[in-house]
Amino acid sequence: MFRKVLIANRGEIAVRVIRALREMGIPSVAVYSDADRASLHVRMADEAAHIGPAPSPESYLRIDRILDAARRHAADAIHPGYGFLSENPAFASACEAKGIVFIGPNSSAIETMGSKTSARRLALEAGVPVVPGTVEGLGGVSEAKRFAREFGYPILLKAVAGGGGKGMRRVYSDEEFEAAWREAGSEAERAFKDASLYIEKLIVEPRHIEIQLIGDRHGNLISLGERECTLQRRHQKLIEESPSPLVAARPGMRARMSEAALRVARAAGYDNAGTVEFLADQQGSFYFLEMNTRLQVEHPVTELVTGLDLVKLQVRIAAGEKLPVKQEDVVLNGSAIECRIYAEDPDNDFVPSPGRIAHLSLPAGPGVRIDSGIYPGWTVPLEYDPLLAKLAVWAESRDEAIDRMLRALAECQISGIVTNTEFFRRLLRHQPVRKGDLDTGLVDRFLALSREELADDALESVAALVAAVHHSELMKNAEPCAGNGGSRSLWREEGREQLFR
Repeated sequence: MFRKVLIANRGEIAVRVIRALREMGIPSVAVYSDADRASLHVRMADEAAHIGPAPSPESYLRIDRILDAARRHAADAIHPGYGFLSENPAFASACEAKGIVFIGPNSSAIETMGSKTSARRLALEAGVPVVPGTVEGLGGVSEAKRFAREFGYPILLKAVAGGGGKGMRRVYSDEEFEAAWREAGSEAERAFKDASLYIEKLIVEPRHIEIQLIGDRHGNLISLGERECTLQRRHQKLIEESPSPLVAARPGMRARMSEAALRVARAAGYDNAGTVEFLADQQGSFYFLEMNTRLQVEHPVTELVTGLDLVKLQVRIAAGEKLPVKQEDVVLNGSAIECRIYAEDPDNDFVPSPGRIAHLSLPAGPGVRIDSGIYPGWTVPLEYDPLLAKLAVWAESRDEAIDRMLRALAECQISGIVTNTEFFRRLLRHQPVRKGDLDTGLVDRFLALSREELADDALESVAALVAAVHHSELMKNAEPCAGNGGSRSLWREEGREQLFR
């Protein structure tokens, strides 16, 4: 087993890895930028190394500085978490070259599956259905537009080196194409230093379902079931759950999806934790989308329904151990749901809400898990993703899990900044969500409906205010009635006394 592990990440995932290492008796090393000097992961780690200024290209994305920190602190392994360098084959190769174990898949698998187009080719070769589209990056807007016409609108422009919804645009006609091409390419260049784009046919009202895989370096590779990640906004996941209501209602679908995911992963020579993502239609047909060659943000829901610790398994596999479980040992028990708690304002187009956390009270109780990287008095930095914590719950059934999540969200008190907890409470009460009638456009429709309701409420408030002002003006102009010593009535003056006789 490793002498010491460096975590090349920050926030709640760094805290999550530190906790797993501590339970395994392995010392941890945190890395931090100027903005994260007082972060929780730095406080919790056994040792910490400063790696540069706040901007991630000068700190968390600096391979040389992270490897130097590992050398200085005598760490013989690095866990990349997710994001930053976690899916960078150059980082995995650099670790290998320095004799440091990369706690993740081998660099060859990362490189093969990291390119969305090469992953699509591999899936096709493995006999796995893929969304119709191109299998190479496109040379220019004219060529791309020709393919779009061939597949038929609507289509989806996607970054070849992409992930997390970056460099992605929906296009519904020729007239929209060129602007969308420029925007997607520009965003892909900023996010991945690669402006290459490819095209997929846009599946209408799809569901986003992924299969969690885990494999060792002795040829063992198994599926840990599915997660439904359909509730999204701008291609960013908001709520994840396991099992999927769609898959659970269709006998044999889980086995078919798992086998398809395993075929792709075996073709890539995959080991360690990874996720194969699919789009599914409402009838249960599914198509390969991409593979994430890392631990997922939403891994807690899989842990809750399987009883397995994915981070510990990652560490043991990287240390050369065999998988301690076989495929027949994996059983999905109960239902788990996760909400991503962000420092953002849902009522203001979800703009980030950095600032100092004045008060913090996190939920607890039966079946509640919170993976957090925050504490009272800490300042949420503007430089990074505003994810604060992941709130996950487990219960015997999906309905019970939703009720438990609503209770936990009500207990989640974070002041000083704006968060999306109340938005989740509204969304989970929305009937299609409650019934499991999901598709990737549901959140956008829910937001549009919410805006209409707010507008109606505002109109009613304005009408009530106008009526109150008008009544007040009437009362000012009316003379006292005869019973109070007055001599004139506005009602009689307007001839309305007949109404009350």
